[in-house]
Amino acid sequence: MPLVTTTEMFKKAYDGGYAIGAFNVNNMEIIQGIVEAATIENAPLILQVSAGARKYANTVYLKKMVEAAVETSGLPICLHLDHGDSFELCKDCVDSGFTSVMIDASSHSFTENISITRKVVEYAHDHGVVVEAELGKLAGIEDAVKVDAKDASYTDPDQVQEFVEKTGVDSLAIAIGTSHGAFKFKGQPRLRFDILEEVGKRLPGFPIVLHGASSVPQEYVKIINQYGGNMPGAQGVPEDMLRKAASMAVCKINIDSDLRLAVTATIREHFALNPSHFDPRQYLGPARDAVRAVVRHKIVDVLGCNGKA
Repeated sequence: MPLVTTTEMFKKAYDGGYAIGAFNVNNMEIIQGIVEAATIENAPLILQVSAGARKYANTVYLKKMVEAAVETSGLPICLHLDHGDSFELCKDCVDSGFTSVMIDASSHSFTENISITRKVVEYAHDHGVVVEAELGKLAGIEDAVKVDAKDASYTDPDQVQEFVEKTGVDSLAIAIGTSHGAFKFKGQPRLRFDILEEVGKRLPGFPIVLHGASSVPQEYVKIINQYGGNMPGAQGVPEDMLRKAASMAVCKINIDSDLRLAVTATIREHFALNPSHFDPRQYLGPARDAVRAVVRHKIVDVLGCNGKA
């Protein structure tokens, strides 16, 4: 089975009231842990690569590892560019064999966002690739995405129909209160489901994407802090809120920070308990197992896409 686009995935997810997990990948062990979990749960997958991951691991290496995941699992897997910030970057990923790209021109004006997104859509569609865009701005820091809370803005439902019609985009990431990174909220977490509901009314049947949706498992935060870390106040999106979003118009939920926390906590604990170990397999193997456990939980208990491959 070759890499697939998200078109059929999202149609099934929208009709079925569940969401597909879009998991960020940076190395072999993370890819293996994600794919092992999805294989066990027979779930479709979106493996996504940020600009930072491309620089770290090299696009060719990442694409070949994702192709190996398709070959060994037989699952429908989409290879997606996360937060592409320019036409040139999106074009390079399309030319490299990605089946989906995101153009994030949300830092520009509404008119400029439409213009930039439309250019990417035209090129991608000519090559059989689907496009995600963003309307509204999420706060937080993750790789190259850095938006101060004062600069964040909710998506305006009055703009979504015009944006989709003028760009021809295939899915839309909206801002309803989630945030990039592990420090999302001060006080009680709150998502604007009223905005999500209104967007769903304006765009019936259209797939919506939720970024900044990691839950920040406290067991991993505790381990990191226990062994020399400093993450006071790290707080993610409550999983019951994510389940509710997945039952509405949200067809894709991005998850990155939770995987990073699982890997980091596992490795920190391993070296604290085994300070003389120096074989990478001794600590990367348990880290891969931790990723697998996180992803299985997300697939079954949050996304609801188990058995949907």
